[in-house]
Amino acid sequence: MPTADVSARPAVLGDEHAFAAIQLAAWRETLGDEAVDALDADEVRDTWGAAIESPPTRDDRMFAACDGPRVVGFAAMTAAGDIIALEVAPEHRRMGHGSRLMAACVDTLRIRNAPVVRAWALEGDEAREAFLQTAGLGEGGVRRTLEGPHGDLVERLWRAEV
Repeated sequence: MPTADVSARPAVLGDEHAFAAIQLAAWRETLGDEAVDALDADEVRDTWGAAIESPPTRDDRMFAACDGPRVVGFAAMTAAGDIIALEVAPEHRRMGHGSRLMAACVDTLRIRNAPVVRAWALEGDEAREAFLQTAGLGEGGVRRTLEGPHGDLVERLWRAEV
């Protein structure tokens, strides 16, 4: 029986095109069409390209989730263990790509003997909160407020020991 060619691998230049499309699709779901339409998609793409080519620190990591040769998701993680992005294209969700990306992040942190992994979820984003909980993270007891296109966005911290 053939199996699907699915994987998570380190990001490489060229992945930024898929990363931007996936990020914008995710933001469209959470922030709305008007907010995303106001963004410069080329700038989003170029920002991810710059992060791949020249990460802020040598220990920051980015991973791509692949379904065959196609990039269908990505994760970005700081050296301190903060997952600053973890997104999967809507049509590829619930196929294990997010779990592979989370495992790549956690495995990297374990190799570094890092004590903790952290991620943020918008309050009310039940799908992301359920994913983080299933991945073994628990609420961290911290909330932060960010300025959004239509007012404040409140996020909750999720964390786990590595």
